[in-house]
Amino acid sequence: MYKIMTPGPTQVAENVRMARSRECTNPDLDESFVEFYKETCEKISSLLQADGETLILGGEGILGLEAACASMTEPGDKVLVLDNGIFGKGFADFVTMYGGEPELYSTDMRKTISVEELEAYLAGHHDYKYATVVHGDTPSGMLNDVGRICPLLKKYGILTVVDAVSTCFGEPLNVKEAQIDILCGGSQKVVSAPPGLTFVTVSQAARAAIQNRKTPIASFYANLSVFFHYYEEKWFPYTMPISDIYGLRAAIDNIAADRDIIRRHERIGKASRAAVQAAGLKLYQASGFSNTVTVFEVPDGTTDQAILETMKKDYNIMLAGSFDCLAGKVIRIGHMGNNATAENVRETFHGLDGTFRKLGIPLQADMETVFMESLEAENR
Repeated sequence: MYKIMTPGPTQVAENVRMARSRECTNPDLDESFVEFYKETCEKISSLLQADGETLILGGEGILGLEAACASMTEPGDKVLVLDNGIFGKGFADFVTMYGGEPELYSTDMRKTISVEELEAYLAGHHDYKYATVVHGDTPSGMLNDVGRICPLLKKYGILTVVDAVSTCFGEPLNVKEAQIDILCGGSQKVVSAPPGLTFVTVSQAARAAIQNRKTPIASFYANLSVFFHYYEEKWFPYTMPISDIYGLRAAIDNIAADRDIIRRHERIGKASRAAVQAAGLKLYQASGFSNTVTVFEVPDGTTDQAILETMKKDYNIMLAGSFDCLAGKVIRIGHMGNNATAENVRETFHGLDGTFRKLGIPLQADMETVFMESLEAENR
């Protein structure tokens, strides 16, 4: 087995794997599972400081993004899509799929969204039902300041949908203060459970917008409203993946017990970027650096596949390239969740140092050494 240092899925702790092996009850009929599900949802809400309801859906993180758009969009609705990355732009497809009219606010993919420039734009363009924004765009490593962006959108009466699949619990995030109406997370990133679940927080304003629709939601599975009365009715709209949810709960409990989790991601993120830059490699972004993933450009003289294959063959470590417009151009190190330890990332840079030597790519510094020195400086 490779050590996975990808930006999701991430390494899964033993207690999470063991939780998934618990004896199953029938989640459709056993009310004790309804209580367990509700308690798990409430724990997620508490950790994210969300005052609305959290729902866990049986599907990978993309399901949460689609369900948010399916539930919020009616035919003809104008939706603002904030686009400075692959997943940001991708929201437009979901809006169109459900009959909405997306308007893209597209900015430089190498830079975080400027709140000041967005405010100037909104002054003359704010006739939108809701807006979508990506907190952390995993393909590029971009981080957007939803703590400032969403309150600005709400100032104009625009509801907010946020993709935080790769940032939940790895970056500071207060759903209530940020005025996020629907926040989408996933099991396989910082949460460090296996892929297969998404969770969404739903504000009272978003719930009202969904319930007051004039047209039915054009989906069943990607439909948040079918969960709105599960607890009162003690009935789920479909059979819940009980073993997955047992594992998710164990992972959420691990996060709750890890008081240093945000600071740990910050230290490792900074030290990783310092190591890459000291070696003379180029970070993809010019600003907006996520502490959950480091993305650097493939240097001249080699390819992304040569780097990835050498890391797997010689060091037993799996990294990731990217896709879409970034295919073949960058390498991604996922230091999120259980990946985000000094030893895991040190070992990764040790492998990259050796990989570049083997591929004949000169580096200006030893990344393993710089990473450890930078981390020690951050810890002081």
